[in-house]
Amino acid sequence: MNDLVAKAAIDRRLADIVRPVIEGMGFELVRVRLMGGKSRTVQIMAERPGGGIEVDDCAEISTAVGAVLDVEDPIEEAYTLEVSSPGIDRPLTRLKDFEAWKGYLAKVETTELIDGRRRFKGVLAGVEGDEVLIEIEEGTIGLRFDWLSDAKLVLTDDLIREMLRQRKAAGVIDESKFDEIETDRSGSEED
Repeated sequence: MNDLVAKAAIDRRLADIVRPVIEGMGFELVRVRLMGGKSRTVQIMAERPGGGIEVDDCAEISTAVGAVLDVEDPIEEAYTLEVSSPGIDRPLTRLKDFEAWKGYLAKVETTELIDGRRRFKGVLAGVEGDEVLIEIEEGTIGLRFDWLSDAKLVLTDDLIREMLRQRKAAGVIDESKFDEIETDRSGSEED
């Protein structure tokens, strides 16, 4: 099965090294990429099994993963280690992500042409076996997970509301720490 967590051979090697560390800390590896350019960056996205991750968690993961990468030394050149959350418009890298984000808008790309196209944008409709279901203009289609080369959620108001709801439910957002919002209910538009 295609693994969108780590695409390239070096990414898969890095995933093999960092996944046990991350999972041992109670998190899940969402994605790992070695980014090129003038300076190399190892980009790691992680989250708690139920979703979410905090800045302090990222710092702890960075410290633990950095120590293991120093010992294993899989990258010859100097690099920067970057650990982050998947974000709101997160990448969808595991089959379970497509089920978890059912009902939300996503962009999906395939490695090969399917009916003359590689890019699909539509509402996720879950999974069936090893197929990702997506509602596109023409109807609901199934794309085999191992056909996918890239997939991510599209930033929408509904997605933002859901992420805020999840953070509030997890106790991450404490509304008592915010000032009351005052509104003018008199009907006048004076400033």
